[in-house]
Amino acid sequence: MCGENSSSLAPGFFVLNGIPGLEAAHTWIALPFCFMYITAVLGNGGLIYLISHEEVLHRPMYYFLALLSFTDVTLCTTTVPNMLCIFWFNLKEIHFNACLAQMFFVHMLTGMESGVLMLMALDRYVAICHPLRYSTILTNPVITKAGLATFLRSVLLILPFTFLTKRLPYCRSNFIPHTYCDHMSVAKVSYGNFKVNAIYGLLAALLIGGFDMFCISVSYTMILRAVVSLSSADARHKAFSTCTSHICAIVITYVPALFTIFTHRFGGQSIPHHVHILIANLYLMLPPTLNPIVYGVKTKQIQEGVIKLFFKEKDVLVMK
Repeated sequence: MCGENSSSLAPGFFVLNGIPGLEAAHTWIALPFCFMYITAVLGNGGLIYLISHEEVLHRPMYYFLALLSFTDVTLCTTTVPNMLCIFWFNLKEIHFNACLAQMFFVHMLTGMESGVLMLMALDRYVAICHPLRYSTILTNPVITKAGLATFLRSVLLILPFTFLTKRLPYCRSNFIPHTYCDHMSVAKVSYGNFKVNAIYGLLAALLIGGFDMFCISVSYTMILRAVVSLSSADARHKAFSTCTSHICAIVITYVPALFTIFTHRFGGQSIPHHVHILIANLYLMLPPTLNPIVYGVKTKQIQEGVIKLFFKEKDVLVMK
């Protein structure tokens, strides 16, 4: 708590304390996070490379998957290296402006991830419900505009977080009980009224996540109706199997996200703080780590692309 004669509205730095109550285990906690980060970078980087080099994957579904992979790997890169420095080297200080920048990118990229999942749901809707018009509806210009609109939406809705947080009065040095600069975690260490931050944060979550989940729900309702109406059991299985990897990605992304958003505002006292921080970190790490695995296991074209690419590289090495 600051004194009344505190002379600084903005501190020079924040101190990220990691996971409160589990400081003694920081070194060991960092190991699975480091493994997940390496897996995320290799998996998503491999997917992007595969999609860009295999002509059979030059389709709207895989373009959106490449965009999701890029968003995922960028998202975890904004937090995990800094988190590992906290856990392993006790480097907890982060400059005030760097903290605001990290906060912006974390929330902007999570909004972008949600938007891409929504676009992928619409892609599946068009592919299953309007298969004959698929290539004429989802053209490259349409895909580019959809991706750009999703990016601009996230930027415009998340940018106010920075200004709302910067206007709050702080002490010269502030301790944040977190591993990265989350919007509400930063706002709560101020000695000013952060109610506007809480209200706008919830509004932004509804405008991004709520809207995207509504579109996803409508898309899959229409898909389910179309699949059920198919006469052949084999056709129903084939149609719905194209959606299973996307459904897994939705569950992996939205379940921890909703937990994090609502416990910050409604369940903070009933849930141990270290549990909340661990879930918040998993919220950023699980989708980038598991999405490439899920799509690699569930998508036949990606499996074939990996095998083809592997043997192509092997043949090149043999020729050399």
